[in-house]
Order: sequence, then C-alpha cells, then structure tokens
Amino acid sequence: MTLVVKLGSSIVAGADGALRADVLDSVCAQVAELHEGGEEIVMVTSGAIARGRRLLGLPRRPTAVDELQAASAVGQGSLFRAYEERLAGGDVRAAQVLLTAFDMSERIHYLNARQTLQRLLAWHVVPVINENDTTATDEITFGDNDFLSAQVAIMIEARKLILLTDQAGLFTADPRNDPDAELVGAVTDTAELDRYQIGSRASQFGSGGMRSKVVAAQMASGSGIAVTICDGTAEGTLCAAAAGERIGTSFTGRDNRAPSFKLWLRWATPARGRIVVDDGAGRVLRERGSSLLPVGITGIEGTFAAGDPVEVVDAGGIVGKGITEHSSEVLRRLAGLRSAEVTAIVSGGAEEAIHRDRFVLT
Repeated sequence: MTLVVKLGSSIVAGADGALRADVLDSVCAQVAELHEGGEEIVMVTSGAIARGRRLLGLPRRPTAVDELQAASAVGQGSLFRAYEERLAGGDVRAAQVLLTAFDMSERIHYLNARQTLQRLLAWHVVPVINENDTTATDEITFGDNDFLSAQVAIMIEARKLILLTDQAGLFTADPRNDPDAELVGAVTDTAELDRYQIGSRASQFGSGGMRSKVVAAQMASGSGIAVTICDGTAEGTLCAAAAGERIGTSFTGRDNRAPSFKLWLRWATPARGRIVVDDGAGRVLRERGSSLLPVGITGIEGTFAAGDPVEVVDAGGIVGKGITEHSSEVLRRLAGLRSAEVTAIVSGGAEEAIHRDRFVLT
C-alpha cells in the first residue's frame, strides 16, 4: 500500500520565499528511509509560485493570474530539482508529475494519470506531483494542493495521506490568536468538526490554510483512507505518522470504501448541472440505491449533455451526483413522465435519467 505525503508552501518556503533547505533535507531523508523499508511513496508539493517569486526577486506573492502562471513556470523546475537532488542522496529516483483539475475531472485523463503513477511505483520511483499552474486558471486557488493530494490518494487507493504543515495539527481554535486553543488528537466523526474554529488563513506564499486541509482530510477519510495532519518542520514527524504513532491530528478512514469509479465521480469531477427531484425520489435514492427515473424529476437547472456529471437535489439538499443518460434538453421533456411515456419519446434510449451504477450519494 502507498503513502501520499503532501508538503504545503509554508513547509517548502520560508518567510523570505527561499527554500527551507533544512526541512526539505529532513523530509526527503525520511522519505528515503521509508522507501528503503518497502513503502511506496507519492509526494505532492506546493511552492512553485513561491520559488519563482524568490528567483525573480518579486517583493510579494503575485495576484494576477498571468503573473502567478509565469512565476510558477520559473519556479517549477528549480523546485523539482530540490527534491530530485535530496532524494538521490538517499538513493531514491524521483519523477516530476504535473496535473491539473481537468486531468482529475476527465475520466480518460484520470485513468491515464493513475496508470502512470502505478507504473512509476512499480519501478520503485517516487513521483513528485504538483499542479500545473502554468496552464491552470482558477485551479491556482485550489487549496494549496490539499485537495489535489486527497484526490491522488483516492486515485491510487493509498493506505494513508499525511498532510505536512507548519502547525502541530488541527486545534480547537487558531493557536496563533487564542492561547487556550487545544490540539485535536483524533477525529473519528467529522460532525464534531462543527465545534472547532477552523481558520482559512493561508500563508503569504500559498493558497491553502487549515480549512482546506480539513476538507482534504474529510475527502480522503470518507473514501477509506487514514489521514494525519502534523508539523512537517519537526524532526521525525513523517516517519512517526507513517508508523501510526499518536502525532498531530488523525482522521480515521471509513470502512465503506466505494468502487473507484464512484470515488472519482464524487470527488474529482465537477457537476455541470442539476436535476431537481421530489421528496419520494430523493428518499428512494438515499435508502434503496435505485436508479433515478424521470417520473421523480421536477426540474432541470443548467445546460448539460448526455454523459455529463450532474448533482441531484431535493428539498433537503444535495442527494448525490451521477452521470446523466440524457441531455438537459431531453430531460426537460421527460420530467414527470412514467417509463412507458419515456420509451415513446426516446425509443431505444435509456429509461433512466441516471442509472444506479453511475450514481453516488454525497
């Protein structure tokens, strides 16, 4: 089984934008130690923009999209070399892998990326993944790659996701502002997170924050993957977390791991529209796992094609997400009709609006 290790911008770069050589030395040495012990390791890093800013001598983190993309283009190669050289010192070969949200959301791209990562791991290579900020647009604000690391962990069915940050873990309040804040040692039920004041403030070199890490932890743990959020600047933290020691904040992975396709559908692909259903249809979807039939549809929101992912909602909120069998235009004609009437309109087509095999509760 595989470990996914995520390094945030605050771990990679210091306050002046320079690489934190001592931290990278320590983390890469621990990766080499784990690798030698038989662990498969995938690293997900942030910091290309921070590195580019430093190399360009920019006084502060850019805000315009083209500036962010250009800074990333300058910093990406230098950042990877920093990992490559340190891992090579531990006799570990690294590979640079650049992904975008599009790669994760399009099924064929997703499967190709998974196959490539699996091949690299089979060759005992450590992939170092970063988001391809140079071609991305709004993905640059993608939670400092926290969400990407969760999606990668889900993609390759990792045994654990370790999120390295500059904090000891999740606290009941922001420890930088509240002296009474206490470390949350373990989260077994994500409902308890509502009791904590989880901040969203990012560092000046990244776009994440504790909130994005908690959401990433919820994504991965909800998919059956154990997660630890811990202080990557402390010596030995990574090895301790990998060994299951009580360190930082741990999230227990749920036992009900869904099939790979449904995990992709839930977490990696954005909905392109909405199907509104009545309470009866919503209840059947939640309790029986049945297909969605047009008779239960009361409305269509947005424009989408057959084969697109869509959200299904009722009066109680979002029920789930599925791949629609028909376009929004056709579904507007089919809404509220029984199966015999549907067959007369779409002769030879699917009777379902969404088949149960292509639907997942959210």
